Order: sequence, then structure tokens, then C-alpha cells
Amino acid sequence: MATNVLTWFDHFHTHPEVSWKEVETTKTIATILTSLGVSHDTFDDVTGVLAEIGDGEDVIAVRADIDALWQQVDGTFQANHSCGHDANMSMVLGALDLLKDEPLQKRIRFIFQPAEEQGNGSLAMIEKGALIDVTELYGIHLRPIEELALGQFAATIQHGAAIFLRGKVIGDDAHGARPHQGQNALDVMFTIHQQLKNIYLSPFEPHSVKLTGVQAGSDNVNIIPGNATFSIDVRAQSNEELLALRDRVETMLHQIESLHGVTLEWEWQDFTPGAVVGKRSSRHATDAITSRYGKEALVERIVTSGSDDFHFYTVKKPELDATMIGIGANLTPGLHHPHMTFDRSVLQEGAVLLADTLRRAAAEK
Repeated sequence: MATNVLTWFDHFHTHPEVSWKEVETTKTIATILTSLGVSHDTFDDVTGVLAEIGDGEDVIAVRADIDALWQQVDGTFQANHSCGHDANMSMVLGALDLLKDEPLQKRIRFIFQPAEEQGNGSLAMIEKGALIDVTELYGIHLRPIEELALGQFAATIQHGAAIFLRGKVIGDDAHGARPHQGQNALDVMFTIHQQLKNIYLSPFEPHSVKLTGVQAGSDNVNIIPGNATFSIDVRAQSNEELLALRDRVETMLHQIESLHGVTLEWEWQDFTPGAVVGKRSSRHATDAITSRYGKEALVERIVTSGSDDFHFYTVKKPELDATMIGIGANLTPGLHHPHMTFDRSVLQEGAVLLADTLRRAAAEK
């Protein structure tokens, strides 16, 4: 067993850092790698670490995300590891520890990646050479109890695609006694909210589009606001469906401009692609799960509407064969809940399972 996994987890859990600011986390990972005698690289202009073990021309890789969320916990905004990235780091380090002294027929690259929560940290690691010569890529992630029970493991997490819109209503304020002299930005927002509910795609393809933020008005209750800002969250199980939703939202916003006689400005942010699952990598994960825990513990694939920038790696390198392994952990109340909790005994199991999966991938010619 990788005996340090729980110690590493306790440290990461109590020292969370948000996206792009994982400075001390990066230093800690580098210190652990140095103590294990593992070659690694850090960077002057971005957080994150690349490490490598083994020999040979062929390279497989495993990725761990290292950032925390910024959220309100018991009335205080703070960095918080409520998405399980502290667990991901610990399990990946544990797998590395188990494999580092073994004779490996391929090199295994460990990608400790910043800024998954902002949806683009993977791109920074790709720019640093994370995918050079890589043919297979693995990830690992705890899953909420409604997806996997304790003792269950998924060979593949089928993430959905997501994209986010930030927009503005641009107009002039009006006096509360003279509403005819302006366009109430709140009326515009109510129309947007209602019309989003009238966007339909095939019911056989999971998707959602919803208003997630509105700001308008001031402290003066007798002023009709002419300006507002708003945000929209758009998700679909496939990248094609996501693009269709994006086009429908843009058409709707143009129509609302004409209906209300206002100017709307918007931009799309943080596109996160859906999963493209590799056959070879998911087979190695399946074999590792069934060999260690039996067929009854295997869930071939879980489909989730959540997204993960892990899938940018396959977008940027389409020939890459990739899968993310799901770990059942009695995780409640849910990912991103400020008081998310799980059974920490799975950390050791996750490290061993990941090591076995990588071992199988490295042994295949």
C-alpha cells in the first residue's frame, strides 16, 4: 500500500488554493517528488508540476487537478476543497509512489494541473509539453453517492460539455414615476429567463440551459434600472448538442433586443468539452477493477452532466486514448457542496487501482 496517501490528503485538504494561485500546493508536490527521488519540472510563469518515471519511447500519462474552489463556507468566503481535488492529488501521488521503483516498459508522465475549476488549466499544461509523445491518458475522481456507492468503481466517467455566457443589458435609467421614458432592464431579464425555458433539443440527449446570475438596480427604489449584467450556464452531454444550444441562445438574445428595443452585449467563456472515451484506456481500467474487486464492483460507464477540462487533452490531441476512472466513496451531500465529505478509506484503494491500471497500460505493446 502507498502509506503516505492519507498524510498527503490531510495536508492538501487543510491548505486549499484557488485556480492559478496554487503556489504552495505546487511547492508541496515538488517537495514530495524530490523526497521520492522522482524527476520533475515546475515553471516560472504558471503553477503545476510535470513528473516522469519509467523508461522507453512510448509515454502514457495521468492527470491530477490541484486547485480548490472559492466559496462561502458557514458565512465566510474561502478556498475550499469541495470537489475532491485534494483526493485526486493524493491518489495520483500514491500511484506514483507504488510504481516509481518498478521496471516499466513505458514512461509514465504525471500531470499535476492547475485551474481545472476555471476550465482552462489543461491548456497551460499542454503548452508546457504535457502531451509530447503521450498515447494514453488517465484521470481519477471521486463520485457522489447517487452515481457510485462505496465499493463501486467506474472505468469511465462520461462528462458532458459546458459553456458559460456573461452578458449586459445597456440602456438608460428612468424615474419610477415615468416608466415610459426607458426600458426596464429587469423586464428584459424576466424575458430572457422565460425564453430560456422555451429552448428545446432532443429529449434523448441530456441538456440544460439556465440563468445563473442577475445584477441590476441601486439603493434608490424610485429608479428604474436601464442596465443589468447576467450570466447563463449551458450544458449538454455531447459537444454537438452544446453548440446547438449556444446558437439557440444567441438567436433568442437577438430577438429579445428587438422585442424590448435595447442593446445586449455578451461573450462566451470557459468552454469545457465533453468526454471522448478511449477504448484501450477504458479496457485497462475495466481489467484493473474486475481483477482487484470482481465484476460486481464494476460500473462500465457513468454519465454525468458535470464537466471537466480533462477533455481538452483529447480535443488538442484527437488521437489520444483517454479515460477518467470514477471512485465510489459514499460522497455526500454532493460535489461542490461546502461541507462535502466522503469515506477516506477509498484514497488508498484509488491509489492502488490507478497504479494497477497504469501498470497494465505500460505493459501492453
